[in-house]
Amino acid sequence: MEQRSLRTNDCTEKVIKQYSDMVYRLAFARTGTKHDADDVFQEVFFRYVKKRPVFRDEEHRKAWLIRVTINCSNSFWSSLWNKNTHELCDEIVFETRESIDLHTELNRLPPKYREVVHLFYYENMPLKKISAILHRKNSTVRTQLTRARAMLKKFMKEEDYV
Repeated sequence: MEQRSLRTNDCTEKVIKQYSDMVYRLAFARTGTKHDADDVFQEVFFRYVKKRPVFRDEEHRKAWLIRVTINCSNSFWSSLWNKNTHELCDEIVFETRESIDLHTELNRLPPKYREVVHLFYYENMPLKKISAILHRKNSTVRTQLTRARAMLKKFMKEEDYV
């Protein structure tokens, strides 16, 4: 019985400490606000503890957590709570150009591009793994990453960063 599967009750606290930054960053990239990311973060680890999934290895556990984070973020956006929100007026001005940073420009990307950029650059995942997690073809992920880079370049030129 040496080839025992990894269970959640083995070291739940250890798993939360190990993956909390990754889950939170992805949730924040998908939701755009600290409070919403906190809700998604909490839901992901609640599901982890509640379901007690069995994993083949650490890579399987990491992929499961990423997939659940994406699913929880999607559920968050489709909830009735978020459907009844309204855009803020455009009268809010930034005091200086320096207050607008890369994060702001990343938030301008559509969610499907933002998540690919996040997984590729912030989580250092290869395209093949991203495509498996997001259930998309490799070519689709590569195209989305290329388009996201082009959009970011355009956004940065509009703001005179480049």
